[in-house]
Amino acid sequence: MAQTAKKLMIKIPLSIFESAETKEELEDWLLANNPEFIDEMNKIKQNESGKGISLSKAAKKWDIES
Repeated sequence: MAQTAKKLMIKIPLSIFESAETKEELEDWLLANNPEFIDEMNKIKQNESGKGISLSKAAKKWDIES
């Protein structure tokens, strides 16, 4: 498998996969475990002190409702 493909592969624990009742629940888990998304959320928190990005800008980037 190519190095790029390995970086794109996401391992979902079987218990998470089996317990997700909807695609949205699985998407929520994937976002909550995505390092880029977590970093983005931390930037939003920093925005309150005048340093990060706005929630609406991040929501648009990640295609989620704000």
